Amino acid sequence: MSIFTKIAEKYDWKIIGEPVCLSGGFMHKMYKISTQQGIFALKLLNPFVMQRETAMDNFAKAERIEFLLEQQGVPVLPALSLCGRKMQEIDGEYFYLFDYFPGKALKSNEITADHCKEMGKVLAEIHSVDKKYENEAFYEMFIDWNFYLAEMKHTDTKLYAMLKDALPVIQDSQNTGNQARKKLSPIVSICHNDMDCKNVLWNGNDYRIIDLECLSYNNPFMELFELALCWSGYEDCKIDFQLFQAFLQGYKNADGEMPIDWETLYDCNNGRLEWLEYNIKRVLGIDCGNDEKEIGIEQVKETIQHIIYYAKMKNQILEHCII
Repeated sequence: MSIFTKIAEKYDWKIIGEPVCLSGGFMHKMYKISTQQGIFALKLLNPFVMQRETAMDNFAKAERIEFLLEQQGVPVLPALSLCGRKMQEIDGEYFYLFDYFPGKALKSNEITADHCKEMGKVLAEIHSVDKKYENEAFYEMFIDWNFYLAEMKHTDTKLYAMLKDALPVIQDSQNTGNQARKKLSPIVSICHNDMDCKNVLWNGNDYRIIDLECLSYNNPFMELFELALCWSGYEDCKIDFQLFQAFLQGYKNADGEMPIDWETLYDCNNGRLEWLEYNIKRVLGIDCGNDEKEIGIEQVKETIQHIIYYAKMKNQILEHCII
């Protein structure tokens, strides 16, 4: 019996047609389900993610923060509460259900300065909901890149060559980031942690922020810097600094507190290294499903390109942070 049939039986829904696989979802799988009771979006949670010791606690924390944002009127798309809870489970499979929002993520060539200003504005609103002046728990990133390089040599020669060439930049980013995190301003707030273009669905000027499972308390200056880059073309290795500054201006105009030490933020912004490690593991078949290798290969190539581009663009990025 498919998960869709099980869901229909559990909630007494009558499904119309076949569920439709939705685009996106680098980690989890998304489907559109049409029923006589309404149209819903289903997020099937990655079983390997759910096996992590911290998974349930992290999801529970994100759900509590999601409720705070709902109360403040932030345009998020929250998971439905069914049977008194948001996260659902059937026969060991975990999932969330949402009301279906008829919007689409913008492609890079569709993003305008107005979109960036609006995203800066709503980010300032999110950061203002529960801001605390305290030190974020510092963790040191230590990824054994030489281990992965050695393993990749026997798995994929092309990726091995790419990883070997980029290794000095990768290791420098890890080491510099560890030092920079010690200098971050002592401030934390609610952060989405993944509010890039793929996680905002637009219908005209109306929009909803999705993928709320990553919500947590983090440094807001870091998120501002990261998202200004993402919304201005960093994902395509082609930053449009007009869009970059429009995002920062939207944040500032909404009374968002602006950073002072931009270079520290630049050095701290190395979360791509963890995403690279995650996808290297997919290629190597570590802690993942057999169907994840191809997306892992694609993401390793793309992420290495991002890391190299980011290093090359340091001076230009920092020059455009002052508005």
